[in-house]
Amino acid sequence: MAANIGRYSLKWMNPSLLLRTSGAQLCQFSGIAATVKSPESEASSLSSFTFEEKSVINEGNDGIYVKAPSNKEKVSAVTMPTSFMTGSIAGKRFYKQAMTRLADDGNGWMVMLDYRTLKTPSKRPLKLPTLSLAKAIAAEWEYQQMDGIRPFTMPLMKLACTALERVPLVRQKVIDNLMSKLHQDLVFCRAPQDSDLTTGIYERQVEKIDPLLDWVEMEFGFKPIVYSSFFGGKQNEGLVKAIESLLKKTDDCELAAIDAMAAAAHSLIISIGIFHGKLQIDEAIELIRLEEDLQIDKWGLVEGGHDIDIADLKVQISSAAVFLGLSRKPK
Repeated sequence: MAANIGRYSLKWMNPSLLLRTSGAQLCQFSGIAATVKSPESEASSLSSFTFEEKSVINEGNDGIYVKAPSNKEKVSAVTMPTSFMTGSIAGKRFYKQAMTRLADDGNGWMVMLDYRTLKTPSKRPLKLPTLSLAKAIAAEWEYQQMDGIRPFTMPLMKLACTALERVPLVRQKVIDNLMSKLHQDLVFCRAPQDSDLTTGIYERQVEKIDPLLDWVEMEFGFKPIVYSSFFGGKQNEGLVKAIESLLKKTDDCELAAIDAMAAAAHSLIISIGIFHGKLQIDEAIELIRLEEDLQIDKWGLVEGGHDIDIADLKVQISSAAVFLGLSRKPK
């Protein structure tokens, strides 16, 4: 499940643990959508995140203590501390079971930790668009160990908080940031052919990347411009406007996923390819790592360096792609 793979995220995880991630586990994570998909008709400091049975205590902004209601049937709530988005551990596990339920208004799905409704760091209910996504996030919570809740093992939860809280407030800034890097996109840059250090790279780029560029031309009606300058070139204004128009039409979950994939891939075009179903996860990772993998074939792999980078990239791209798929309502 997601938690089995997400726990190896590079940003917070001990590299020695990340190295023990098997290829099968990484493949399993990319297939999480199939394991949790169900019909929609089914009814930066560490924080203290503790459950107190007898008292309500609030210590600062990070301390979260929740009083158990006298009537266990009555729904209480658990608010995620802000440090959940950045910290390594958010306190010990205080719940027995993670479940899902239909939102009170019948529009969306909630995650329950025992009888408590899960909330975002800003104390808004974590209201998810599909049951599939709610079940996947509940699975991340279910796989937490008793000795500590580790946010870095819950990439879907983090993306959900980003989509529900951050994107609505800074949507245009997210789009502007993505568009500002379009001209330097990875797929538009070609290796020079007159250097021994890049022998074979140009030919592989033509073989692997040109089909994606042909699809971009067919999809948006404008031919992408390739270049060999490290500083990038300038794309056709029509292509720029067409891509920006696409981003503006996305919902918050889609934009959050595209932004996460683009950041990991250094390529908005690759993330759009995944968004449209043109690229599968393994195909996208191959394009992202094309040049570096050729250098590894030539000079060798550095253990504790290249292998960690590869595993972390797989987690980042897979989690965002899975989040994208699970957040979409069946048509």
